[in-house]
Amino acid sequence: MTVAGAVPVVASWAEPQGIKARGTLVVVPGRGEHAGVYERFGRRVAADGYRVWAVSDPTVDEARARSQIRALLESVPSDEPGETGPPPRVLVGSDTGALFAAALAAEGTAGIDALVLAGLPTADARSTAAWDDELVLRTSCPTHRGRLDGDDAVRRGALAGAVSGEWLDRARAAAITVPVLGLHGAADGVSPLDTVRAWYADLPQGELVSIAGGVHDALNDQTHRTAAATAVLFLERLRLGGGPIARVEDLG
Repeated sequence: MTVAGAVPVVASWAEPQGIKARGTLVVVPGRGEHAGVYERFGRRVAADGYRVWAVSDPTVDEARARSQIRALLESVPSDEPGETGPPPRVLVGSDTGALFAAALAAEGTAGIDALVLAGLPTADARSTAAWDDELVLRTSCPTHRGRLDGDDAVRRGALAGAVSGEWLDRARAAAITVPVLGLHGAADGVSPLDTVRAWYADLPQGELVSIAGGVHDALNDQTHRTAAATAVLFLERLRLGGGPIARVEDLG
């Protein structure tokens, strides 16, 4: 499904042919982004057997994004690559997409089995920097900076937009009953790591992983492989009930 200018409204990446999907991810973009921005993350996680979808930016049209998410969560699972995959069904959000996903989970939206939240913003998480400086705040990956800079569909200056107070109110950590993985750049200059610790501490089932040297978009940063691998480890544990799978043995 696309809109004018070939900007994906809903994009998808399927698991390898012959592999049964291990779960379904729905990615919610942040301010100024669109579904196609998460192609690299989608392809990487799909290669590990997960079916991945990405929806539109909810800061542009909240009702449209909510409708897309609901349709994916409520669809009957199918083995066909172009259809919604099986549970667990996990919302993955970046920036305001993470906040929107958290708000949906806190409201008890049906079909959400877990959350992966990258660069979760707080009330003051915004930037008035010029575009070149905004790129530095968004990602330290030269490849991704180049992609954003050359993408006419990415809204420049979007990080200057205020974070929705309504979404902040709705995204009550204590009300989220599903497991949550937080991925946050330790050097995030938009939403500093220390400002989100208290929110994660209020989660009934939550863990916060900081990415050394990472900036705001943890999924598309220079350490995007580590972020994707951390997400896959979380997904694998989720499928098996949440317990540890691999342990580092004490050799002392």
